[in-house]
Amino acid sequence: MLAAPATLVAAAPAASAAPAVSAKFAAESATGPAGAPGTTTVLAAPAAATAPQIAAGWAAGTRAYLVISAPADTAAARTAVTANGGTVFASYDAIGVVVAHSTSGTFAATLRGVAGIQQVGATRTSDVPADAYSPALPANPGQSATTLTESNRWDMTQIKADQAWAVSTGSSAVKVGVLDTGVDDQHQDLAPNFDAADSASCAYGKADTRTGAWRDVDTHGTHVAGTIAAAKNGKGVIGVAPGVKIASVRIAEPTSTLFFAENTVCGFVWAGDHGFKVTNNSYYTDPWQFNCPDNVDQAAIIEGVRRAQEYAEGKGSLQVAAAGNSNYDLANKTTDSESPNDSTKVTRTITNACIDIPTELPGVVTVAAMASGTGKASYSNFGRGVIDVAAPGGDGATGVYSTLPGGKYGSKSGTSMASPHVAGVAALIAGANPTFTPADIRSRLATQANDVACPASDSRCTGTTPNNAFFGEGQVDALKAVGGGTPPTGKYFENLTDVAVADNATAESPIAVTGVAGNAPATLKVGVDVKHTYRGDLVVSLVAPDGTVYLLEDFANNDSADNVVKTYTVNASASLAAGTWKLRVKDGASGDVGTIDAWNLTF
Repeated sequence: MLAAPATLVAAAPAASAAPAVSAKFAAESATGPAGAPGTTTVLAAPAAATAPQIAAGWAAGTRAYLVISAPADTAAARTAVTANGGTVFASYDAIGVVVAHSTSGTFAATLRGVAGIQQVGATRTSDVPADAYSPALPANPGQSATTLTESNRWDMTQIKADQAWAVSTGSSAVKVGVLDTGVDDQHQDLAPNFDAADSASCAYGKADTRTGAWRDVDTHGTHVAGTIAAAKNGKGVIGVAPGVKIASVRIAEPTSTLFFAENTVCGFVWAGDHGFKVTNNSYYTDPWQFNCPDNVDQAAIIEGVRRAQEYAEGKGSLQVAAAGNSNYDLANKTTDSESPNDSTKVTRTITNACIDIPTELPGVVTVAAMASGTGKASYSNFGRGVIDVAAPGGDGATGVYSTLPGGKYGSKSGTSMASPHVAGVAALIAGANPTFTPADIRSRLATQANDVACPASDSRCTGTTPNNAFFGEGQVDALKAVGGGTPPTGKYFENLTDVAVADNATAESPIAVTGVAGNAPATLKVGVDVKHTYRGDLVVSLVAPDGTVYLLEDFANNDSADNVVKTYTVNASASLAAGTWKLRVKDGASGDVGTIDAWNLTF
């Protein structure tokens, strides 16, 4: 989860230095463009905001409010806002939430007395930046090519994602929304799977669909996106679900990198309206680490974000969220000393009625972080009955390696890094089960998770091995998500070199098989990843070293779907295993071309 804007100290360059993880900002180990390890640093907090440029419609002292009315009945609320010293900045009529701005100190109290207004709450304790009225586009970073090639990483191995890819890399029909600081859509490992048409900025609480508005104002969102769906293209890293699509909804504001309630509301409504099957939420809604229902402002925040999440879920979107990085027992809350993080923090007494949103909202999958192995990450929040599942988040010197803006790569640690692993597994489940509802996916995540027992030395971990305070239902399993009950036991070979598939032509991609004696098995697994519009043009075959052709699939001429991403089982027992095997893709019509992205054999 992202950190509050507080001064953090940069660590001295040392290979063994382990960046600390703060409450909200994950630590980063920087790398150069070619992947050579760089110095280990802790990300500095955003510098103090410079004097805002005056924009039309903005005035000093402008504050933001959520005005809650009955769903589908905001006309009276909008009229009341303008009649009582406010302006309507955005309106989400379907859920009865209006984002209002006002410079009046009595605006909220006055509006609470208006008939039909159910709740009114200030969403921040600081002024709305002038940038809200004329937002600047984020920088478009120059891209650096990488010499890094894909290799096994501890986090992917730990959840069996590397084994899952031999079965399926996910469906391109599944869209995952990255609600974060933005995403570098031109990164070499993200561009192949990026969906610009469904990306936007929701900073300040209003959708901004200008090209590039979704780009990263930090590095956090780009890192998260790579963990979910970095392409399996032979470069850099591979995401948990490299065959799915990702869209960016930037909900962090520039300079502060804070995620206010109106931004989150906008993000969830966008997710519902744009068909996101899963969203990842590695943040808490600022400025309150916990929102308490006995506070009129925070009660409105809870209600507004809850309605937006419920709306998205009703449209078929499952929300996955990070549990937080304070090593805090969410099931036994006592104090909050991190809020408000947009002005002066105070220490206050709280109870379990106060919640971290969106992570503790009904229907949201709450994710704890694990270190390399089976232990809880030292910083991860926990809580019996709060944590749903766990996933790798990194700890100490071992972080999660993923994409960074500008074609770069680096390591971060945090529940922010654990949550996208779960979002990726959820996307694999959605692709394997197209009719699943969010509740179905949530249930499958839990039932397929591998139990992790409480450590005997830590009495804070209560519950049972199947379900406890540290790990919930257990660590998610990508292999089970794609229907692989047991890992492949045979030797594995793959070719990641792109081969063009031209119109009315045949393309072949070879794999040299060595070290396998005798004939191929009767259950030879052939994993295929072909990117091609209108796959009805295609005939896909496997060619054995002796020239025997095994037909994998002759697609119907009217099959207008895109791409072939699936695993075939072939009885190749009549052919010797050793030698050069080929994937043959024949294009039998004009108008559509493609690429053999990758393919593999498991003996």
